[in-house]
Amino acid sequence: MSYRQRISINEGWKFMRYNSEPDKLMYDIRPEVTDRNDNVVADTKPTEAVVVGSSEKVLKKWILPTANDFIKDPPKHHQRPVGNPGSDFPFVQNNFNDKAWEQVNLPHDWAIQGPFYKEDNAIVGGGMGRLPVHGVAWYRRKLDIAPADKDRQIYLDIDGAMSYAMVWLNGNLVGGWPYGYNSFRLDLTPYIKPGGDNQLAIRLDNPTNSSRWYPGGGIYRNVWLTKVNPVHVAQWGTFITTKNVSASSATIDIKVNIENKSKTDQNIEVVTEVFALDDQPNRTGKNVATFPKSVSTIQAGKKMKLEDSMIIKNPLLWGPPPSQKPNLYVAVTRLYADGKPIDEYETRFGIRSLQFDPLKGLLVNGEPVRMQGVNQHHDLGALGAAFNTRAAERQLEILAEMGCNAIRMAHNPPAPELLDLTDRMGFLVIDEIFDNWERKKTPLDFHLIFPDWHEADTRSFIRRDRNHPSIIAWSFGNEVGEQYTADTGAVLAKRLKDIVDEEDNSRPATASMNFAKPDMPFPKVMDILNLNYQGEGIRDAPAYAHLKGIRTSPLYPAFQKAFPGKLIVSSETASALSTRGSYIFPVYDGISAPVSDSTGGDPQKKYVSAYELYTAAFGSSADKVFASQDKHPYVAGEFVWSGWDYLGEPTPYYSARSSYSGIIDLAGFRKDRFYLYQSRWRPGFPMVHILPQWNWPDRIGKITPVHVFTSGDEAELFLNGRSLGKKKKAAFEYRLRWDDVKYEPGELKVIAYKNARPDDLVGRGKRWAEQIVRTTDNAAQLKISADRNVINADGEDLSFITVGVTDKNGLTVPEANNKVSFTIEGPGEIVATDNGDPANLESFASKQREAYFGLVLAIVRSQKGKPGTIKISASSEGLKMATMEIKSK
Repeated sequence: MSYRQRISINEGWKFMRYNSEPDKLMYDIRPEVTDRNDNVVADTKPTEAVVVGSSEKVLKKWILPTANDFIKDPPKHHQRPVGNPGSDFPFVQNNFNDKAWEQVNLPHDWAIQGPFYKEDNAIVGGGMGRLPVHGVAWYRRKLDIAPADKDRQIYLDIDGAMSYAMVWLNGNLVGGWPYGYNSFRLDLTPYIKPGGDNQLAIRLDNPTNSSRWYPGGGIYRNVWLTKVNPVHVAQWGTFITTKNVSASSATIDIKVNIENKSKTDQNIEVVTEVFALDDQPNRTGKNVATFPKSVSTIQAGKKMKLEDSMIIKNPLLWGPPPSQKPNLYVAVTRLYADGKPIDEYETRFGIRSLQFDPLKGLLVNGEPVRMQGVNQHHDLGALGAAFNTRAAERQLEILAEMGCNAIRMAHNPPAPELLDLTDRMGFLVIDEIFDNWERKKTPLDFHLIFPDWHEADTRSFIRRDRNHPSIIAWSFGNEVGEQYTADTGAVLAKRLKDIVDEEDNSRPATASMNFAKPDMPFPKVMDILNLNYQGEGIRDAPAYAHLKGIRTSPLYPAFQKAFPGKLIVSSETASALSTRGSYIFPVYDGISAPVSDSTGGDPQKKYVSAYELYTAAFGSSADKVFASQDKHPYVAGEFVWSGWDYLGEPTPYYSARSSYSGIIDLAGFRKDRFYLYQSRWRPGFPMVHILPQWNWPDRIGKITPVHVFTSGDEAELFLNGRSLGKKKKAAFEYRLRWDDVKYEPGELKVIAYKNARPDDLVGRGKRWAEQIVRTTDNAAQLKISADRNVINADGEDLSFITVGVTDKNGLTVPEANNKVSFTIEGPGEIVATDNGDPANLESFASKQREAYFGLVLAIVRSQKGKPGTIKISASSEGLKMATMEIKSK
């Protein structure tokens, strides 16, 4: 028998969600919601909490003790009351008949298949994605606990459950965790029947008006059963840091927290070996170093922390590509009692140094690295909140293709596997926990539980994640209402920052500010200054003068003057808006304007122009942001809002289902803005991109501006072989514009050049890249391709299938909206379809979907243990169908 077992229990759950009035087993009473309108501008000022009374009937007092391991001061630990609430409820009983319930595997999002709420004043509106995320639901599963486990500690580890999770085992209320984004552990040992019939029951409660975006519903991350001996490394019980890092050596410090759940004192020997990992990541061979052996006595029922240090020679450093490699190590900690091994615990880590220089920016291993980052919400588009490693990896791969090297987790702890990916792929991460504190943004959001849970949530969040080398900073707040409350808000910020520092002082801690100014007390608390939109200014340009809300002139200089010793980073920039493939005329002749029904927007079709000049009310275009950052080179970089479109928060058209702010749409198709960022973030990559498309039968002879994004310095545009002139980027200019082109069908061609001499006006640079855009014939056929043609037969792996509507020559017809139907044969299933249209309210589970500007997506999943050939076919009336095969191995 292994000393430590971590067993996935994702399979074989029974699920039921109430269609009407739920049971009364509430965590706590909530204030009445009198205003359900969530169609508000994102930077609206948060408001004070509504005070509600308490009730003896709620279960909060039995759930609060779950937090005790993460409350520093023992007198503040919660005492469990006598009694066992819910023990007589049918769903927690071993003999309850749940055969009528739905059978599901985890991770599971109960809401993602819809249907969407299309009506006005829907119970779930646009803010939370128009999907049925609300309500109370139960999950039940039998646990097979062998008689041999009778002397072991058995824990339930839940990586994420949305929300107010409460857990019963064999009719006993074990505990729970309200915050839906945190991972948590429950000790099942007192309630286990080894060799017997063990019934696990989990109740979730997702209120309406509890989030500003789509939260998902259900046990949407992985769930594990962890079995260990009574003496073992505690939950998230190791912490590894590195210092004095160079190419020749590095000092590695380790802290190991050991727990003794036995009834006697124990003499324990601790040995930790370090191994290098390859990119799989698997151990590459023999250990590269060993920490000094230690022997200690651990008292019964107590924990003990051991600390040690060693030097590794010639370390393989972790750093972001392309100039560095994300090398990883694993520390294997073994516990021995009386010479016999009793536990083995693995900790992945990386060796790297971080410096936060107020003028040079971020230095990783001594090298300046500009943060070319994006913000990411936690949903995976048509898959919803249910975490899938391949879907998350695909998101990161496409971002990396763009030149992105950094992710801000907006605005909550991510799935742990996502941080494994950022470690392995070399992304820099700002790990964030809270979107609000005591002041609320929606009536039933986290402010309701913040007073009881903020310490436990913060400490558990950091202990879980602190060994990930990709994490460069902690964020304990995003645009919180306490920015507005002067010293009171700063005091609360300091309390949270102190908790972060106590758990990990090896990284800076901060909170992102969209309102707090340099002369206010709030920013004084922060180690680094995370500015949301304030650097380039909020509603400060002439095109924004008529708008209400926060109005701020560009504040990089003021913050730099007030805090000359602190690094500045823009933790949210842009909030530019667009829908892929839609071009609206006339085109704004400046560089940044708020979208409206008359400027850049089409309220009937719910389009926002893809010329990439239009923004949210508080936002700025990419061009404006680039210029502001280039004029202030001490700014360490940016995190664009947002990398991908995400479910919920559908600005500017509230009746839609998803955001418009992504550089990449919800289906994973690249918007034109993708190439604007690529042209800036990958200056050495030869690329040029033309917009718009060139099918405009109603615009013959009309002005149809042509814009070009290129990593080159200059370009020449040709229309049907005629040169329309060469243009060269001026200072603080990031696109080339031919705004007086008159449309005629045919061929647009652009040739870009690089490295012209400074005294050249145009034309003497190196030929760099070219692109051709042609007027297409009518739609004639479908074209099918996959991101991966070989997947694993594990029931989790995915292939993302793109179908394009093309003409007879294979060119995508840019405005085609033909309905495409998918069929599948073999050991796979189509789990979702999408097209990237934010306003499309057809269920993601549908096997047919209209193309959106020529493209549609199907997501295929393998079947567990069934290798073979999967055949996918796409058909559409009047078009030649397309088929392809995927191998499942």
